[in-house]
Amino acid sequence: MSITIDQTFLPVIIQSGQNAYGVARSFYEAYCIKSLVLEPALKTKGIRTLLLGGSRGIATQNSQIIDFQYVDRLDEPDYFVQALIDVAKQFKNKKLILLVGDCYYAELIITNKQTLQQYFILPYIDADLMKRIRTKEDFYKCCDLYNIKYPKTVVVTKEHAISDVPFDYPMIIKPSNSVEYTSCSFPEKKKVFLAKNEEEKQQIIRSIYRSTYKDSLILQEFIPGDDSYIRVLDVYVGKDKRVKLMCLGNKLLEDPSPQNIGTSLAIMTDFDEQLMDNIRYFLEDIGYVGYANIDMKLDVRDGEYKIFEMNLRSGASSYYVTASGHNLMQYVADDYIFNASQELTYVQTKHLWSLIPKSVLFKGLKNEKLKIEAKRLIKQGKYSNALYFKEDMNVKRWSKLKLYNYYLNLKYKKYYK
Repeated sequence: MSITIDQTFLPVIIQSGQNAYGVARSFYEAYCIKSLVLEPALKTKGIRTLLLGGSRGIATQNSQIIDFQYVDRLDEPDYFVQALIDVAKQFKNKKLILLVGDCYYAELIITNKQTLQQYFILPYIDADLMKRIRTKEDFYKCCDLYNIKYPKTVVVTKEHAISDVPFDYPMIIKPSNSVEYTSCSFPEKKKVFLAKNEEEKQQIIRSIYRSTYKDSLILQEFIPGDDSYIRVLDVYVGKDKRVKLMCLGNKLLEDPSPQNIGTSLAIMTDFDEQLMDNIRYFLEDIGYVGYANIDMKLDVRDGEYKIFEMNLRSGASSYYVTASGHNLMQYVADDYIFNASQELTYVQTKHLWSLIPKSVLFKGLKNEKLKIEAKRLIKQGKYSNALYFKEDMNVKRWSKLKLYNYYLNLKYKKYYK
């Protein structure tokens, strides 16, 4: 373990992947400590992060800013709490901030918050609030109360299928309970389905309910437009239940593969004050705390943003916020560790964040206006790939990232039209 004894607090992340690396990089960039190894008082280095899980993805391999600890059966609810307590006892002299990049683990933490908060700083809502917004079906009920728009929606259950819906094909079909859906398996499984006709709709519903998934399904109007019409809003709400930071991202490309559809590959920061005001009021009024990540799409037919879902954690691509000049992870440490005063900030700085090579980005991006703006930002140096961090680069890591780029190129050729 390379974490130095003068590091008074320790970010702990569950689940690897590019999100985990973005979180770790944010902490490293935000805080420096005097090194006890490299000439004390002369050189500094950033805060390191502890990554927990069963394996390391390419994004976090060969990194000098992340320490990895294998934890057996961490994904099993019966072992989850004790496994985390065992980790916490190894670092009992440090303040531990527990963060996740997956809704499954977020819900486990919230469910066991009373026990885990004895060992960790937990920037998460309580279980009572989670029950109100946990599924998409419940979340949409809250949206109705606050006049937040979402696509026309019909809820289907295994016992009560619906043949007629009040909107045309194509339509989106997705699980209401994304956490339960994660644990089920069937050959045709996708994160989100697109049904082009009645026959496809019925086949998709049958396939899902043949699996272990038993909760509701969402049948939803398809909002026209490609990936560039999709927006993502990342938010940090302080322990005082007041919003501190909001950053809106304009997705340029999403992962096109069936298992990862919806995952961002490139985001450009955007700004819409009215939208931010509306979401801020909603979050503060329901008593939200911690990170939130909200997906939506701009409907050009009426100029309204239509909300898809809200994740009870920071977004999988949340480093785009830090890259814009507003370090998303610094907010939680300043809030809980240093008790710093934080004013409300709506991010307005322009920046382009991408996980993919520029050549792939510009092949896939069809929106010419955004393509011109993206090229301008690159020329101005307002561009970043979260995985390529010069202070954390070595031959092995560089080689793995090049292989990752090769994989993304193959994926582009297979799926992009």
